Amino acid sequence: MSSSIDPSDEDDNSSQVIQQQESTIANSSIDPASEDINGEINYPPMGFGKHKPKMLLMGLKRSGKSSISSVVFRKMAPQDTLFLEATTTIHKESMQSFMDFQIWDMPGQIDYLDGSFDVDSIFTGVGGIVWVIDAQDNYMEPIGRVTDTILQLTELYPEIKYSVFIHKTDSLTEDYREDTIRDIMQKTSDELFDNGLENPPVSFHATSIYDHSIFEAFSKVIQGLVPQLPTYEALLNTVAATCRFQKVYIIDVMSKVYIASDSSPADTDAYELCCDYVNAIMDLSDMYGWDRKQQQAPDARTRDICAHTAESMVSSVRNHTLYLREINAFLALIGVSTEPKFQQEKAMVDFNVQTFQDTMIR
Repeated sequence: MSSSIDPSDEDDNSSQVIQQQESTIANSSIDPASEDINGEINYPPMGFGKHKPKMLLMGLKRSGKSSISSVVFRKMAPQDTLFLEATTTIHKESMQSFMDFQIWDMPGQIDYLDGSFDVDSIFTGVGGIVWVIDAQDNYMEPIGRVTDTILQLTELYPEIKYSVFIHKTDSLTEDYREDTIRDIMQKTSDELFDNGLENPPVSFHATSIYDHSIFEAFSKVIQGLVPQLPTYEALLNTVAATCRFQKVYIIDVMSKVYIASDSSPADTDAYELCCDYVNAIMDLSDMYGWDRKQQQAPDARTRDICAHTAESMVSSVRNHTLYLREINAFLALIGVSTEPKFQQEKAMVDFNVQTFQDTMIR
């Protein structure tokens, strides 16, 4: 075997770094994986153990809340959201994915802080609130509503994190788009500061359901709900260094949001490639895949295949090589590389990613 695909001393040391961090993640709140009576590994929901957080989608009527929820979490085509009816009651949707949490789509015509509602029943257990502002409409009223909401809830529920989605920005001209985003951010921050709230836990994201910006924004929101995020980022930094990945993600294959990535600068093009790659893999799995737990393997070779996690690699995609490795039923590690000899070094990559996977499930 050529020495180019054997792990070098440097890569051995880097792999040991991954193994040394096992104790850190093992002592976190992730439940340990268990085996059923057939020897199959049962992976727990990641990040929360038994805690089931809520995320609220809030905003004025027709701001795009239901469209966002449908596109991200129900895989609805963006053009089909034109036929969605207006939300008139609280729509609760349980997401059983990499972690078990709920999405509450809140009707925009109701003020839940006016005293006629049980505030505790709505906001207790909420991990994050996403407030959607329609950038194509008059945004002064929603800015007033979101600042009032933050000011009233901060003292009662200090653990809640807030995200403002400046939505429907895709149809704005570039100059007007930047001015609108800057104006909304400035006015919201000034209003909070004038009311005595310095450094509020608010993030801003320009979004559209017609591109990948909505998935990237929700990725940032979800990451705020994952308590082990620093550990995941540290592990992915090591994986990126040892495998020579330009960027590496842990992606939820159903929603295409990523729960963690390495700490290198964000790369929108790389993330778009990964999303398209996941779509292709999922389409192929729907046509040719099978339930490895339910179907009895007919021969030794098939049983050996079923015992291993799924993986895939494709090269020469806009001068990038994409590498995918299944972590569990919900998550996959996807690395993006521009190394010309990546294919020859795949054995080293497999070894390091397997070490990372073993660490994640402990």
